[in-house]
Amino acid sequence: MRLWRSHDTFASLPRDPRADDYPMPFVPYGWYAVLRSTDLRPGKVVSLHYFGRALIAFRGADGRATVRDAHCPHYGAHLGAGGKVVDGTVVCPFHGWRFGTDGKCVEAPFAAHTPKVSLGGFPVREHSGLVLVYAGPGEPSWEVPEIPETESKAYASPIDDTCRARIHVQEMRENIVDESHFHFIHGQSEPPVQEWRQDGPYAEARGRIARRVLRWDINNTFDAFMYGPGVMVVRVNGPVLSVTAVALTTPVDDRTSELRMLYYLRKPARFPFRFLTPALKLVFRAEALGEVREEVAIWDHKIHQARPVLLPHEKGIRALRRWYAQFYPSSDVPIPGARRAGLPPSPATLP
Repeated sequence: MRLWRSHDTFASLPRDPRADDYPMPFVPYGWYAVLRSTDLRPGKVVSLHYFGRALIAFRGADGRATVRDAHCPHYGAHLGAGGKVVDGTVVCPFHGWRFGTDGKCVEAPFAAHTPKVSLGGFPVREHSGLVLVYAGPGEPSWEVPEIPETESKAYASPIDDTCRARIHVQEMRENIVDESHFHFIHGQSEPPVQEWRQDGPYAEARGRIARRVLRWDINNTFDAFMYGPGVMVVRVNGPVLSVTAVALTTPVDDRTSELRMLYYLRKPARFPFRFLTPALKLVFRAEALGEVREEVAIWDHKIHQARPVLLPHEKGIRALRRWYAQFYPSSDVPIPGARRAGLPPSPATLP
């Protein structure tokens, strides 16, 4: 059974105030992707808004990305609204104050001494075609590993899909372990049986996807590798289609979260099938993106159930919530460093 609904179906529904009521902070501690590397060109200022804050991103003279608060400490101008990058520094459009990639003011015209002020910012890592920032106290004690498919010629350029919903990022992540919804949203005959493993800020959900797409019967394995609250890599492998989905969940403000999906389809290895890659991308786009939109429409109106009434086979949500609790400031669960205890973040090699 598969129930298709359009976003317009729910557009006229009155919104229950409880749909914006969550007991947990809206920014769990962890790494989040705020833009793709290709979106941050040298010499340009990119305006962003995440974590309830106006932000800017730019590259320094050495090409490294930085993400800082957007407002000038001098008089409050938004550095993304007319600001420019000059010699690897961002220049305020209002009074010409300049700030380096470390946030420090390096020049203030007409000042006898350079003011000792800085733009707030985040620790930044850039790899796998993503600019990642760490939201949390102090310096990060763990890292998101590189995603080899993003650089492999065996995979096609990604299908890039971004949407926003009135939902907490934790519930976006819970979607991958919600066994029963795979039947009603994704057309699977039975809820999948999933294997759950965790180690500190890393976790893995493993199972199978069995469904029919057009005339093909798909019976694929899937492995969802979770790197903290904001990054998940789902690898689906099978004889007909293999795809790696990079799921990026990022808080926008206290009511809204962003889901950015990057789908990397593995190119058929044999001639002439490798020329079918564009067709495979079209089929995948038609199937997957419609299902995501259906989920977003439901998310926009659901409420948080602190104690959901779960059936015996629905074990994933409870397991994920216990793991996810470590990313909140009130948690007593420690977040260890890079130890993974047998949770490989990715295949050892890719062609």
